[in-house]
Amino acid sequence: MIVLDSDVLIEIFDKHSELGDNAFRKIRESGDGIATTAINFHEIMYGLLKYAKPATEILQIPVLSYTREDSRLSAQLEMAVEKAGRQVRRTDSMIAATCINNEADLFTFDLKHFRSFKDYGLRTVG
Repeated sequence: MIVLDSDVLIEIFDKHSELGDNAFRKIRESGDGIATTAINFHEIMYGLLKYAKPATEILQIPVLSYTREDSRLSAQLEMAVEKAGRQVRRTDSMIAATCINNEADLFTFDLKHFRSFKDYGLRTVG
């Protein structure tokens, strides 16, 4: 399964984005199922509401819930990365934990944000 990060979803929904078109083609050619996380869904829905954009396409994408196990792993990831002297956004550790626990690859254009989690099992596509 491929989990779509917010930045990838934004580009795919932008009808004039060549980057989004290429991402969509890459996903389709992979033959893998897609989903997003509850955290990404929140980010996208907030943006749609804020800018009064229609939300029908995003509502069709499967959403992985943020579970108790994800919470535990996210806290562990965040702590481990901080102990290594790096800072991460909490939402990024939450997204990473959800992907790791669901054995899914994260498709993101912002590989820098998620680099710190690769040592803990996060697989990325980008």
